[in-house]
Amino acid sequence: MSQDYIEIKDKKKNKINTANFKRLGRYLQPYQSLIVKLLLVIIFSNLVLILGPYLTSYVIDEAIPNQDTNALLWVVILYTVAIILNGFATRYRIFQITMLGQNVLRDIRSDLFNHMQKLSFKFFDSRPHGKILTRIVNYINALSNILSSGLITVISDILSIVVTLAIMLSIDVVLTLYSFILLPLLFVVTMIIKNKQRIAYEELSEKQSNLNAYIHESIEGIKTTQSYTRENMNYDIFAKVSDQQRSSWMKAVRVQFLLGPIVQNISTLTIAFIYFAGIRGLGVDVSTGVLIAFVAYVTNFWNPIINLGNFYNSLVSGTVYLDQVFEMMDLEPVIVEAPDAFEMPPVKGDVVFQDVTFGYKEGQNIFEHLSFHVKPGETIALVGPTGAGKSTITNLISRFYDIQEGQILIDGIDVRDVTLKSLRHEVGVMLQDTFIFSGTILENIRYGKLDATEEEVKEAAKVVRAHDFIKELKEGYHTVVQERGSTLSAGQRQLISFARTLLSDPKVLILDEATSSIDTQTEVLLQEGLDHLLEGRTAFIVAHRLSTIRNSDRIFFIGDRKILESGSHAELIRQRGRYYELYRTQSELLKKM
Repeated sequence: MSQDYIEIKDKKKNKINTANFKRLGRYLQPYQSLIVKLLLVIIFSNLVLILGPYLTSYVIDEAIPNQDTNALLWVVILYTVAIILNGFATRYRIFQITMLGQNVLRDIRSDLFNHMQKLSFKFFDSRPHGKILTRIVNYINALSNILSSGLITVISDILSIVVTLAIMLSIDVVLTLYSFILLPLLFVVTMIIKNKQRIAYEELSEKQSNLNAYIHESIEGIKTTQSYTRENMNYDIFAKVSDQQRSSWMKAVRVQFLLGPIVQNISTLTIAFIYFAGIRGLGVDVSTGVLIAFVAYVTNFWNPIINLGNFYNSLVSGTVYLDQVFEMMDLEPVIVEAPDAFEMPPVKGDVVFQDVTFGYKEGQNIFEHLSFHVKPGETIALVGPTGAGKSTITNLISRFYDIQEGQILIDGIDVRDVTLKSLRHEVGVMLQDTFIFSGTILENIRYGKLDATEEEVKEAAKVVRAHDFIKELKEGYHTVVQERGSTLSAGQRQLISFARTLLSDPKVLILDEATSSIDTQTEVLLQEGLDHLLEGRTAFIVAHRLSTIRNSDRIFFIGDRKILESGSHAELIRQRGRYYELYRTQSELLKKM
């Protein structure tokens, strides 16, 4: 359990990044026509709000004193029709604003997910997957309030404030000035609360991210947890992380709800003062109807301000999540294509490492000035101690990482000069940690060639000896397997992955501990399929089980940042060097078993 889950970052921002809202605005551009319709509906709703106080003033000052029942009836009819129409308008506005917000969230999530697909292995190596998931799902969902009921509604509120203010000034300038008497106090309070609120929500976002990351890690490692009976310890850690999230949530809520009551109280005090000024005649001379109408307009003036205050709460919390989302979207992939990258032509499989230096971290090189040449159709086995760099060589061929010095050439073409898609189409990779996706076995094998027919899938499965166990399943190739293939054995998952790789028909094949989870009996059967799989292909095989690589054309013993020994199995045995010692040790262990 890493301390990262229970630590709090000390440095907090207290400024809203307005540049991110400009970026958010670009996501609204495709929906301009809908936004125009919404604004027209909002204008209509504002006119209804303005109509109410005016009609009230007319009834009090004119219709009632003159006992004009016809005028009173027409006022009731007019206002009733306006209220009914406004009800339909409000329903339309709420539905369309919600749809607009969800469409924008979908677009942002799609862009973020698409960008994530392009990020390099280094990004995923250095971050808990639960935290990545939190940004794609939770943080974007947290923006829903801003987009679904915020940005358009705030335009309505601002428009309402402007129109109401104009009417108030036309009624009485002095009363209008009285309405602003407490606005400076509101401004000061808002500035004080704003900084506290953003800091609180930054801390909350970190704690939510930590909680999700730990839950994700715990689910992934549940077998290990139960094997080592760590349930109680894990619960204690979870309780601490969960309690920190709860504490951060309550702290953020306490700060968030400070502004609403303050604005409400200022509004009430302002209205009380206006009544006092109107009654006492403090520079004001208006009728009772006009005074009541004016107070209604003041309410119309302050209600949008209250709404803006509530929106500001959502804005402050939302900008924290928005910053996190765009921060991830701004991460540049470490592995990028050259501006003039071209499609890798069909290759023969001639692979050259020319004076290659590489390290995952600066100053910690895995290889220094590594050079070798593999001819088309050769099978190369990579052996050596753990951490020597066997898998690193295969990762560099597929350009999952970039080298610091030298060149890696396939058929004389530098892998950095071609598009990643075309390069990886020519290089097939079979990993030790075989990933099975949720779906049918047919779909999992077809992952290697999406347009393959069912017959092509079955042929690939037969070659690698996967067909026999698949046909015994209840639904055969249409059997649904869960994420990571939990209903299949480790050997069955690897056989499916073998079939997937064969179906993709790569000219350069990488088998990274690909037979480690297959039992000896299955391995004998699979060897026949492997011989077919390797035929006509350049292959790199990483294996600790030396029995699987005896027939390789050459064996590279990797160590000390270079190739220490190179040759066929027989040649290396005769040299009685490091490979010989490794082979002899494994043979003795097998005899004891």
